[in-house]
Amino acid sequence: MTNDAMMTKPDVGAERFGRVVVVYGGASAEREVSLISGSAILASLKRSGVDAIGYDLAESGLPGLQALAPDRVFIALHGGVGEDGTLQGALSLLEIPFTGSGVLASALGMDKQRTKAVWHNAGLPTPESLTLNAASDWQSVCETLGLPLIVKPVHEGSTIGISIVESPEALEAAYRDASRFDAAVMAERFVQGPEYTVSLLGDSVLPAIRVEVPSGFYDYEAKYLSNETLYHLPCGLSSEDEAALGDLSRRAFEAIGAKGWGRVDMMRDADGQFWLLEVNTVPGMTDHSLVPQAAAHAGVGFDALVLRILESSLNAAREI
Repeated sequence: MTNDAMMTKPDVGAERFGRVVVVYGGASAEREVSLISGSAILASLKRSGVDAIGYDLAESGLPGLQALAPDRVFIALHGGVGEDGTLQGALSLLEIPFTGSGVLASALGMDKQRTKAVWHNAGLPTPESLTLNAASDWQSVCETLGLPLIVKPVHEGSTIGISIVESPEALEAAYRDASRFDAAVMAERFVQGPEYTVSLLGDSVLPAIRVEVPSGFYDYEAKYLSNETLYHLPCGLSSEDEAALGDLSRRAFEAIGAKGWGRVDMMRDADGQFWLLEVNTVPGMTDHSLVPQAAAHAGVGFDALVLRILESSLNAAREI
């Protein structure tokens, strides 16, 4: 999946980017991960000679960002207003270019249920799901989706608030736990099999990664804290299957209107069918994150990756 275009170093020049403000932190449940991502991005831009400064959105909000007079913004916020289209909308109105997807795609990508609805309407495979509330018939949900099943906050990332459920009694408890993070909670049919993630960078589909977790559950600790989680690159698929997976990921990404960069997560069942789980429009950029790993495997180092993402802010058309 590598090619000469991907290996070419971006044309670096401070005059092309002007003052870049890396926005990170914020007030979402993913704040700590965002701080790490943003710090790594900021250090990378400075190494590349870009006039870059960091800004924690939790400090003084949008007015504080405006006071820095950015020529463009590198969005490194995970969850909340940085990933749900809110910040993208504000920057669009202020006519400040920014990295990544526009307003609609960001809002869709942050809403797992609406993303799945778009995929379903586009004929793309995604596991069946139901919206939960305090009055849900737990037994009926289990009968409809089967056991085990997955419970997720609809608007959170980084596997925050996610749990595997194996009984109706456990379902109610899982709902209450997930609702601590989000008023909207969903249950999804559990797909037994290996988990894959595919990163997209501009027009390029990066090599797929197969995630292997000794505990069997890719939760927050396994994603960001554990050194036991294994990331298989190459992922072990045949070239034909990996090409099909890459094509599916691209179609899933484009279906919600996502642009610039992002990541699509999916499972593969025992019959070899891939099932789309979610899309991430502002993926992590920590030392455990998957986009930098996939890019490195394709011959794109971290600094080159950051510049490639930043370049998407130069000519990306913004749609409200």
